[in-house]
Amino acid sequence: MPPVSKTVFVCQQCAYKSPKWIGKCPSCGAWNSFSEEIVLKKTDLHQHSGNITDSELIDLADVNPLDCERIILPFVEFNRVLGGGLVKGSVLLLGGEPGVGKSTLMLQTALQLDGLKILYVSGEESPGQIRLRASRFVKGSSEILLYSGTIAENIIAAAEKIKPDIVVVDSIQTVYTDQNPGSPGTVGQIRACAQLLQRFAKQSLTPVILIGHITREGNIAGPMALEHIVDVVLQFEGDNNHYYRLLRTKKNRFGSASELGVFEMDQKGLIEVNDPGNILLPDDYEGASGTAITAMNEGSRTLMIEVQALAGNSVYSSPQRITTGFDTRRLHMIIAVLEKRMGYRLGQKDIFLNIAGGIRLTDPAADLAVLTAILSSLTDIAVDASSCFIGEISLSGQVRPVSNIQMRISEVIKLGFKKVYLSKYQQHLDTNINISVERISGIKEVAKKVFSA
Repeated sequence: MPPVSKTVFVCQQCAYKSPKWIGKCPSCGAWNSFSEEIVLKKTDLHQHSGNITDSELIDLADVNPLDCERIILPFVEFNRVLGGGLVKGSVLLLGGEPGVGKSTLMLQTALQLDGLKILYVSGEESPGQIRLRASRFVKGSSEILLYSGTIAENIIAAAEKIKPDIVVVDSIQTVYTDQNPGSPGTVGQIRACAQLLQRFAKQSLTPVILIGHITREGNIAGPMALEHIVDVVLQFEGDNNHYYRLLRTKKNRFGSASELGVFEMDQKGLIEVNDPGNILLPDDYEGASGTAITAMNEGSRTLMIEVQALAGNSVYSSPQRITTGFDTRRLHMIIAVLEKRMGYRLGQKDIFLNIAGGIRLTDPAADLAVLTAILSSLTDIAVDASSCFIGEISLSGQVRPVSNIQMRISEVIKLGFKKVYLSKYQQHLDTNINISVERISGIKEVAKKVFSA
């Protein structure tokens, strides 16, 4: 019996399905995110009988390892995030906000690859626009072939014809296939096109790079199932008001999933920052009230981050809690700990928190620096500029140990800091380090040791 179709409404943020249109998604909470899609429904699912031959079964010992078959990219930072280069036959998803530099990063990478053939598929820009943008970048000896089509089958046919070394699709939201009745950019279309490109990548051992847009929540637009289809998920972060761009790994089947690459946006494109340890601190850094320094860890990379806090009397009935680059819920928890464990009355205080340099700080080791910066602003006492604060705050007010402490300490010493505040219970710390270590057990000791003078 031939398949019949039915109509469902699918959330474009989380792929939740509903038989009728609803305003708010019950799964992810997004408003007006449902789009009508036509799906195929098979009537007799149990009538299909599988058939397989012995030649389709492969002994694992006879499979050639692909771990060493990587394409080395011109950016050292890009290679670091990928775990040593682009694996042949892999599918990579690069996401980021509009204007952050996703297309710039991939076009620069393609231009500087020596001796390779690149198929660059653009569904958003014309060949003339791409050529105009490419004129600003340094060009290597790579051969770049442009294709402006948006049909997935035609993209695969073009790739099979020219046999490129790398395929770049900008972006996956513009690609569609006639096998799916939905419109381009819908959940069904994105999933179907990604599966077609994945099948091509695995069969031809050609790496495919998909550029995707992100939602206002910072997730890849479309279904989360897309992240399960691809092998590597990277996120390009940055603020248009700052020069620095961060390339983070969210998923990597061929390497570490916690690496970080740092780039600087320039008039001539992106410039990689090979030593970002002190880029976020001024050379003449002087501690002011409401500031504290912490060491953020991302994979094999440690960054020194300046945390800025401002506490003032509120003129509103409900005090403001505004953060930039930090989780607001985490700030609320630290404020609650201050109120409960130290007796501060912050119900009539506006508290603003900013992470300098446009960096998004998610490391729990920054809790101690955040708490110290808030205390510094409340007391209007500046923190010693040569001190660094590394520790996680628990609900009981205890300062808890953090991971990779020796890597953090090495970076702190490298940048000339004289004192570091750590948890009393921190282990695996080299005792022969050339820096003063202050071990504290709880947040009350922070006030005594930091602001006693």
